[in-house]
Amino acid sequence: MKTMIRTLIFIGFFVGVTYDTFGQDQLDAEIVSDLQATKQYAFGVSQELHFRGVLGMYDRLVDSGVEVTDYEIVVKGKVVKQLVKGSELETLFKKYKGNVRVSVCSVAMGKLGVTEDQLIDGMNPVVTYSIRLLQLQANGYNTLTY
Repeated sequence: MKTMIRTLIFIGFFVGVTYDTFGQDQLDAEIVSDLQATKQYAFGVSQELHFRGVLGMYDRLVDSGVEVTDYEIVVKGKVVKQLVKGSELETLFKKYKGNVRVSVCSVAMGKLGVTEDQLIDGMNPVVTYSIRLLQLQANGYNTLTY
């Protein structure tokens, strides 16, 4: 009985901490104010986890009142194989199409055997991951790479 009570307390604590840590709380006013200085964001990713995380960050920014005029994810690496029609990521991306641009490294596409026709509708091949990120930085985007 004591073990069961301890287990329930632990589960309750873990769920509470997990929600506080990973919940979609809104950003505080100071952060929103600071982020308004630049309304263009670009993220370089090479893993599915980061791709999903950056999409989630878009939601958090918008839900917190941050004005986002341009939001782009530049993708390289093996995750490119998951950015094809009929994939789980296609279903996820439907929510963001029209608001989030996804640029896919054509070098990675070539190495992984992914053609432009196979890419999820709305995803755009670019010359290389690095060149696209440099281009976005030159155009004033806030950039992060994972």
